[in-house]
Amino acid sequence: MSPPAEPISLAPFAWLVLYLFVLAAQRVSELVLSARNVRGLVARGGREYGQAHFPYVVALHALYPVALVGEVLLGGARPGALAPAWMGLWLAAQALRYSAIWALGERWTVRILALPGSPLVRRGPYRWIAHPNYLAVAIEFVSAPLLFGAWRTALVFSLASLAVMSVRIRCENRALAGSEIGP
Repeated sequence: MSPPAEPISLAPFAWLVLYLFVLAAQRVSELVLSARNVRGLVARGGREYGQAHFPYVVALHALYPVALVGEVLLGGARPGALAPAWMGLWLAAQALRYSAIWALGERWTVRILALPGSPLVRRGPYRWIAHPNYLAVAIEFVSAPLLFGAWRTALVFSLASLAVMSVRIRCENRALAGSEIGP
């Protein structure tokens, strides 16, 4: 007679559902805030840049949770011993992203909009880092999947994000350089 099979723990799935709920709530609230800020910036003469690469940003963020769920449910990814460390890193990324959003205030959007004649923001994390929001996203694409043991998702989406963000950061730097107040 064979020994009884180990019961499958539902805990990783419950944590995954909670994470996906938090992720969805964050992204929806950020899209609402961004839309409001875009309307205000456009009304004040803001101009959008980088529309051509924006669909890649959207695709990256839309496919990420699908890949994560697939790797956990179909690929058997499970949290490892370092899960608490990955959670801490993910929480640090959240703090960085929300401090960047706070620092930019009405100028924060998911798109690249420059307001001619406006000085660059130099408060909050922008005192030390040129693109703290993008750093936060990069940290998220590593830490969140690894929290669930989904190393393939972490690898693929980190590399894809690196490619998309390299284009985006160059575009944003050009847009901001052309819109800021001179010395």
